[in-house]
Amino acid sequence: MRKRRVTNAALVSAGAVLLASTAVALAAPAGAAAAGCAVNYTVSSQWQGGFGANVAVTNLGDPVSSWTLTWSYSAGQTVTQAWNTTLTQSGAAVTARNVSYNGAIETNGTVSFGFNGSWTGSNPDPSSFALNGVTCTGGTTPTTPAPTTPAPTTPPPTTPPPTTPPPTGPADITVNSNTRYQTVDGFGAAQSIWGSAWSTTDTQTLVGLGANQLGLSIVRTGLSPESSEWATHVNSLKTAKAYGSNVKILASPWTAPAAWKTNNSRVNGGKLKTDYYDDYANHLNSYVQYMRGQGVTIDVTSVQNEPDWHPDYDSMDWSGTELRTFVRDQGSKVQNSKLMVAEAVNLNYGYTDPTLNDATARNNIGYIGGHLYGTESAGRLAPYNLAAQYNKPVWMTEWNLHAADGGGSNIWGNPSNLAVWNETLDDIMRTVHRSMEANWSAYIWWYGKRYYSFIGDGEAAYGTTAGAPLKRGYAFSQYAKYVRPGYQRVALTKSSKASPLEVTAYQGDGKITLVILNRSNSAVNNAVIQAPQNVSKAEYYLTSQNANAASQPTSVNGGQATINVGARSISTLVFTL
Repeated sequence: MRKRRVTNAALVSAGAVLLASTAVALAAPAGAAAAGCAVNYTVSSQWQGGFGANVAVTNLGDPVSSWTLTWSYSAGQTVTQAWNTTLTQSGAAVTARNVSYNGAIETNGTVSFGFNGSWTGSNPDPSSFALNGVTCTGGTTPTTPAPTTPAPTTPPPTTPPPTTPPPTGPADITVNSNTRYQTVDGFGAAQSIWGSAWSTTDTQTLVGLGANQLGLSIVRTGLSPESSEWATHVNSLKTAKAYGSNVKILASPWTAPAAWKTNNSRVNGGKLKTDYYDDYANHLNSYVQYMRGQGVTIDVTSVQNEPDWHPDYDSMDWSGTELRTFVRDQGSKVQNSKLMVAEAVNLNYGYTDPTLNDATARNNIGYIGGHLYGTESAGRLAPYNLAAQYNKPVWMTEWNLHAADGGGSNIWGNPSNLAVWNETLDDIMRTVHRSMEANWSAYIWWYGKRYYSFIGDGEAAYGTTAGAPLKRGYAFSQYAKYVRPGYQRVALTKSSKASPLEVTAYQGDGKITLVILNRSNSAVNNAVIQAPQNVSKAEYYLTSQNANAASQPTSVNGGQATINVGARSISTLVFTL
């Protein structure tokens, strides 16, 4: 089992909702247009740790074909999602630029855009703005008073939307399927790497799509250095393939046989001797062909689990250039499976860039893999541009966090335990959301069967029932069960009312699916969701501290559905087109 554990869980504390709005007007330099531009900056909604803002620039005086608006924050605010602009930040300085659909402005016209952001301590409004380097001057006042509740306005979509049925009300979330992002390969978990396999019932609970089943579509399994151990997981993998829907298998080796390594040991790292590179490639291929003979297709074969980590259990060290050399010279020997590099601890690009930058090596791999330990703090929970350039999907293949138990407290068998739910929502589900926004194609948790994971292992000290779904499993199923392999993430826009919600949308199999994360302490009721076309049916499921993937009421009118998004919840809305 994995012995390293991350303990820096961040729990969102309750806080009062604060609202503010302002208009800013400053003196213009000599030679500026007589009217001068004016900026109306409105914090339309604010919650603990986050806010939504709308910005309108008026009194431009002359037509403007491109624009750059700049300002600075004084209290450490950070901008995140934006609409109708390209938004960047360096320290306190923020720069908003026009995009192709929001460039030309009529004489004395207006440009407007919006964004979400985060704050701590205080959230004062900026005190000055400059348009194309000229300080804005004209006086302006808000057209409406400072809001007491988030205003139900919808930011314009980032690309022209397809024809939609006449709206029945203002939309709070508008899906735009004209703009498409990554194709999803799936959501999954690992079975025991060194111990016994999942039982048939366990496997069915984890991959099945029925009631109280979790819908995993990827199973990670260990590729043992000893061929005598390969048979252990055959039955569980066959069950996953046969019982689940389009389930993929990822095989990850922790080490080569001891005799092929510089330290002559399975443990404590050590490198693969270069004169055994061909033997190791044949070893990986033999495993794939053995499983194929047992009726199990190994869809993806990793070259190495965590080449940058050498603990006192099975492990093996590689550098990025060594991985490149192996894949370049030996990768084609692994048949009937696509290779993955490099499953580094925190998606360290130094272990994958060399392979991506070598045409021969690059052509011998199908996927880029990485783990989530320290990845976010390193700034790599983000799009991997080099992988995207060469059309190599990025998979997050391992993370394990259970700091909520404080080192062993018996909390995991209690389905409504607050500490468990806070960690699940604020750490795990948040990183699933962010990985999807980063255009990653898969998210794979550590063991699927463990007291802190998706189904219980029955370990007496932690109070779980062996094989029974756990709260964390129900939360994860809000993605896994309804966002199926082959679905493609699509764009969306949100109103200020919906700004506390972290939302991604997907299209596939004649459905549009939205996964909605509400980590705020307030419900968003009567939220109107707009699909790109009329829908025949809408289904809505929600997991919270006190609900487990429970069906919720929703009404449908043409291309819209109305839902209530509970506070501190994760939910899924499925449109059937």
